[in-house]
Amino acid sequence: MCAITKKGSIVGGGYSNRTRATKFNPTGKVRKYPNLQKKKIFVPELNKSIIIEVSTRGMRTMKKNGAYATLLKAGLIKAR
Repeated sequence: MCAITKKGSIVGGGYSNRTRATKFNPTGKVRKYPNLQKKKIFVPELNKSIIIEVSTRGMRTMKKNGAYATLLKAGLIKAR
């Protein structure tokens, strides 16, 4: 689960072209995971580093809005 975007895994259907052709031979379900990375982020406003598990989409959000504002909105840190 991403700490910022709250994205988790989803279940997708594996469906082959052979299945489309014959209306038979189901392939079952496949679990798809978000691209999670462990990152150590320095927050200058707090003057300390934190380690979070965040998706690559969440990293882009932090780059755009700033680490402090994003972590504050996600509820991972408290306001000073």
